[in-house]
Amino acid sequence: MMRGHRSAIVLSTIAFSAVLAAQGPAPPQQESPTKGLVRKGKVPVSNEILRTRLPAPAEIDLPNGLHVMVLEDHRLPQVNFQAFIPGAGGYYDPPDNAGLASFTASLMREGTATQTSDQISQRLEVMAAGLAVGAGGSATEATVTGNCLSEHFPALIEMAADVMLHPSFPEEEVARFKQRTRVALTQTRANPGFLAQEMFQRVVYGDHPASRLLATIPSLEKTTRDALVQFHKTHYVPDHAALAVSGDVSMAEVRALILDKFSGWNKAGTAPAAVTDPAPIAGSKIYFVARPNSVQTNLIVGGQAIERTNPDYDALQVMNKVLGGGPTGRLFIHLREEKGYTYGVGSSVSAPMHRGEWAASTSVRTEVTDPALHDLLAEIALMRDQPVSDQELADAKRAMIASFALSLENPAQLLNYYVTRWRYHLPADYWDRYAERVGAIGKEQAQTIARKYLGADRLQIVAVGDPAKVADTLKKFGTVETYDADGKRVGGD
Repeated sequence: MMRGHRSAIVLSTIAFSAVLAAQGPAPPQQESPTKGLVRKGKVPVSNEILRTRLPAPAEIDLPNGLHVMVLEDHRLPQVNFQAFIPGAGGYYDPPDNAGLASFTASLMREGTATQTSDQISQRLEVMAAGLAVGAGGSATEATVTGNCLSEHFPALIEMAADVMLHPSFPEEEVARFKQRTRVALTQTRANPGFLAQEMFQRVVYGDHPASRLLATIPSLEKTTRDALVQFHKTHYVPDHAALAVSGDVSMAEVRALILDKFSGWNKAGTAPAAVTDPAPIAGSKIYFVARPNSVQTNLIVGGQAIERTNPDYDALQVMNKVLGGGPTGRLFIHLREEKGYTYGVGSSVSAPMHRGEWAASTSVRTEVTDPALHDLLAEIALMRDQPVSDQELADAKRAMIASFALSLENPAQLLNYYVTRWRYHLPADYWDRYAERVGAIGKEQAQTIARKYLGADRLQIVAVGDPAKVADTLKKFGTVETYDADGKRVGGD
């Protein structure tokens, strides 16, 4: 019957009818339990503004300058913590040794005065705990993060204090670190997405520290143990630092542990680390990184935007949500769903202590570089030139507020909000009023923000792709400067 033989189908039908006849009449059909339901194809939504008052953490300042925040949550026997050390990030790297801050952070966990790298790893494994130190290439602070079961919190804090205060930077660990980092840096430079982001940072920030995305191999090679020791001694001070803890622990317990385990972390008397804005950039230009034989073109379109404390922050986020914030954004729907140029496209806002950037990015098949870039720019222009629809704006704001509401269930994320408030000196009720602020943004305000930050005369275009197939295409969009994969200028029009 599966092969389509008509005779088999007829015989099977006759046999099935005989069985039904032998069983007698069928029972009366029961009424469907869903009769009368109206299916609208969507979940119900509420237009009520979310009103909430976040549970505030306990906060104290210790004599050495360390600010401590503790958000108690005893529902689960676990604890998370974050330490922030302003002035210890890559923003403060020496100009001739980019990457020193990240090298220092990476090596702090590789041995202390009393523990080897292996011993630290073994202890963490036994406790099923995590402990990490990091410092971004252009970040203004270093971070130390950890998590564990609440019964192991005293031991983990002791280990964190040892790593933060007494790293030994053993020569053998420095050598091993250089070997594996050398390989990682070489591999990273083969990634077209990295090359696009690297060029974009250079274009948007110029010679500002924020232009540094990743260390270089020459900088790695010149880094010595003495340089690591000196950077740690100078920058890892408690004067303006903070420690935030959330979970199954109290302020009294945290305070006692810090005063005990960090007793040697003394105030240095240093002023707050300075942060300045990058120089403004004028005009729009195309920067092409030639990567022969690339099967796709990586595109980034964007420019300078705002710092985190700018009053335009919320409106810029709402506008960005409509344009490129996730799978409901215009860019995703147009370039991916409708045209099929790419697997993914989106836009984002980076707003640190200094003036940051707005950027839209994607990678497309080489043969559709022209229409994809044209359509991407057209969507940006449309956002500037026409107000968004009432429904689009309402959906974007509702999604942002709903995401915020869901995040409040996570104690670690909840504490993050208070860390952000502390870092940027935001008002005490900043997060309590988040939904109110977002909900108040109108379509005229969203369009004004787009005109202000997405103007055609301030957008920079970065492309990475095959020069034989892409270079002439890019000339249709404006003046082109061409670079090689090492960032060296090789020509342009």
